[in-house]
Amino acid sequence: MRVLLSFVCLVLIYGCSPEDNTGPVEVRWDREVCQRCSMGIGDNRFAAQIRGGAQHKVYKFDDIGCAVIWLEQQAWKDADATEIWVSDYHDKNWLDARQASYVRVLHSPMGYGLGAVAGQVKDALSFAEAIAHIEAVENKEHRHGQAHQHQNLETE
Repeated sequence: MRVLLSFVCLVLIYGCSPEDNTGPVEVRWDREVCQRCSMGIGDNRFAAQIRGGAQHKVYKFDDIGCAVIWLEQQAWKDADATEIWVSDYHDKNWLDARQASYVRVLHSPMGYGLGAVAGQVKDALSFAEAIAHIEAVENKEHRHGQAHQHQNLETE
């Protein structure tokens, strides 16, 4: 009887605890793959996460460019609850992608050439400008025939 009572108490404690349903989650570096391109997520200066959809699920990306292009294809892309997180290029902390600034870098995992930073930085791009940059790179450099097609692993 004591065992049963202990089990019921544990279920109540853990079952009633609020589960984090917002914010970024831990990334298992070099053990997880990008939702869009299936490349390993290994460079913590460029990673991104999107949380959204009916289950408010987290999707992980190796580059903000992959995240932006993938999100554009989701029916829930404009939902108020959709969250976009990027890793700070300098200190690797998670930033709200819509509030971050984006600096141009020579190399990023998928060649979009942007790193996110906190605050306003001279000559940095806003989120809207970063999206325009990503779309331009995608249309100019990543759309060369069928050679560079990304599979969409999962959509909601």
